[in-house]
Amino acid sequence: MPHLRPFVAAVVRPIPITTREQRIQELDRAGHNPFNIRADRVSIDLLSDSGTGAVSIDQQAWAQRADERYAGAESFYRFHESVRDIVPYRHVLPVHQGRAAERVLFTALLGPGKISLSNTHFDTTRANVERLGSAAWDLPCPEAQDLDADLPFKGNIDVEAVQSILAGPDGHRVGQILVTITNNGGGGQPVSMANLEAISAIARAHGVPLILDAARFAENAWLVTQREPGYEQWSPRAVARRAFELADGAVASLKKDGLSPEGAFIGVHDTELADRCEVDIIATEGFRTYGGLTGHTLEQLAQGLREVLDPHYLADREREAAFLADRARDAGVDTVRPSGLHGIYLNAGRLLPHLQPRHFPGHSLASALYREGGIRAAELGSLYLGELDANNELVTPAPFELVRLALPRRVYDHSHLEYVAEILAGIAKNPERVPGYRISHAPPVLRHFRCRTEPIAV
Repeated sequence: MPHLRPFVAAVVRPIPITTREQRIQELDRAGHNPFNIRADRVSIDLLSDSGTGAVSIDQQAWAQRADERYAGAESFYRFHESVRDIVPYRHVLPVHQGRAAERVLFTALLGPGKISLSNTHFDTTRANVERLGSAAWDLPCPEAQDLDADLPFKGNIDVEAVQSILAGPDGHRVGQILVTITNNGGGGQPVSMANLEAISAIARAHGVPLILDAARFAENAWLVTQREPGYEQWSPRAVARRAFELADGAVASLKKDGLSPEGAFIGVHDTELADRCEVDIIATEGFRTYGGLTGHTLEQLAQGLREVLDPHYLADREREAAFLADRARDAGVDTVRPSGLHGIYLNAGRLLPHLQPRHFPGHSLASALYREGGIRAAELGSLYLGELDANNELVTPAPFELVRLALPRRVYDHSHLEYVAEILAGIAKNPERVPGYRISHAPPVLRHFRCRTEPIAV
């Protein structure tokens, strides 16, 4: 039976059509950093899936009922009910986005000398850990090292490594175990329920809180129903709720699986911990029943959380990601396997063997995508993860040189994805023409967001 997408476009936005010369000028102006490129110069924007999706007519309709009163607004209680239907914690606190949720909860759990263990800390997550004087240790499962293997749960945390640390001399320093579902920094790979159950038991045995970074909880739940034996008959909602039950708390950017341009929540069982978070939120975000969000946004989030667990929507999202990954491979560009849902990850290091890590091949491919086709993407390689010296020269490269093509929710159709594949095919025909890069300016923290680079001949 042919695939029928479970929605149609109700509102459209024009796509900017630019020339190659215009794009070269924009790259020069932006310091060859995709984050600096003006959005009205981008034709296909795959930089992020965070807050970039399309809202539904039902979300818009509920938003018209928004209650904007300062405290105890009806919109908060509708939001709270929608979250609690999935997240079985005593305390749910809204905040304006995931970084705020991380900042508030981590401040309550971590501090100087503490350690956060994770399958992979993403960029701002790591920054929020390290700004507290804590260390962020990544412990991805061994299977994650094989980019080509079609293994189902390469996003898992390394349970044996966690157990060894907790039982060792640094065990008393561990302030939290943070499991990211899906594992964005690890190629968008899902985490299995078996892995969550194992790490939950270990965390509770050692008295260490297990926290979910649950920005893509629905996508992780869907992949569990598709890949993990014993969960074939479970609904995505039931899997998601079980995942939250296994943890002591969660932070979730709802700019992803909340299907909204804004919003997040903190969920915890412990009342004392919730009280500490609430004081911080009131001081820095807003009152506890709005957390810096408008009633308009709370209503959109409440409805978005109902829509995101629809199996038809999730199946469509999986097919779209697989479609783009297949077309990329047909074009001669390898991707991290298997495909996840929120994006695909191109193996730039393999495509551009003439570029050493010090020439930032991931960044080079991302720049080429914009230059040749107006496509904006994010590098996840040595520019983001590598260690630099005082002169911004690469000292320790990233383990892989990847480019993430993040898929905004309910935005692009097959014709747009075919276009991306055609641009990739053009680059792959003559990859040696893609120049390397040097860093001309880099701040010490979160440099990939703010750095400037220059192309160089190699």
